[in-house]
Amino acid sequence: MMIVIKPNTVPIWEKFALTINEATEYFNLGEKKMRYLVNEYSDSGFVLQNGTKILIKRKKFEEFLNETSMV
Repeated sequence: MMIVIKPNTVPIWEKFALTINEATEYFNLGEKKMRYLVNEYSDSGFVLQNGTKILIKRKKFEEFLNETSMV
């Protein structure tokens, strides 16, 4: 499989923050599960929110997943 990257685009694995859709693809979780985790653990340090736009801090979320066994 060949990965095609558009010019001037940061690859998903190098991004600081991911949208909900990018995070579901990257972490192989469903959208409902991702939104649940954002709502339930919004104070865990991996959620960035600007108005209605929600971003997931990739490395912080990875740490969260490594520390929890509930997901």
